[in-house]
Amino acid sequence: MSKNYQLGLLHLVQLVISADGVIDRREEEAFQTIRKAEDISDEVFDSFISEAKNKKERDIYLDGIKLINSCEDEEKIKAFVHLYKLSESDSLIHVKEIRLLLYSIKLSGVEFNDVVELAKKLS
Repeated sequence: MSKNYQLGLLHLVQLVISADGVIDRREEEAFQTIRKAEDISDEVFDSFISEAKNKKERDIYLDGIKLINSCEDEEKIKAFVHLYKLSESDSLIHVKEIRLLLYSIKLSGVEFNDVVELAKKLS
């Protein structure tokens, strides 16, 4: 996977797990599972974390969407499958998580049904 994909995914994952104001243990574990599945190096992760802590939520979102939109369609769908599954990880789907997910999918030109279908296949 491309570095833009990895960075875009990190941006959007950060927003989803912090959407409700609390980062649950299950969300943190899911975040680490995504990192491992996508082979995101410590270097890329640490760079993102140091950069993100100085950004506003809106800027993290805009940067994440820009990065994801530079990816191939397959990468986009895969990123949103991760986010979809992540939103369910703490068993409480927050309205802000859903809005973020749906709006991001729309801005990226991905079909929501494609995301749901792939998420079901991978479960």
